[in-house]
Amino acid sequence: MSLPLVLAFIWIIVTNFIAVLPSKDHHWTAAYILIAIGLPIAGWVFWAHGLWIGLAVFIAGASMLHWPVRYLYRWIKRKLRGEGDES
Repeated sequence: MSLPLVLAFIWIIVTNFIAVLPSKDHHWTAAYILIAIGLPIAGWVFWAHGLWIGLAVFIAGASMLHWPVRYLYRWIKRKLRGEGDES
């Protein structure tokens, strides 16, 4: 198995371990750190293994961090509708 896939699997295991730990901020700090580490790993997998394997790793990562993805989706939807503009 290649290094990018090994790192992706380790990232998934670490993400699951962090999810079971208690947290005062509901894991948001850990989520930001995991996103900052996971995106380059997913990009590396895309580059090394192509679209389909990279897409599978990206979907696996998004499923691990589903709340930040949901908030990002809602934010983009609000921006496209023009809601919440202060100007």
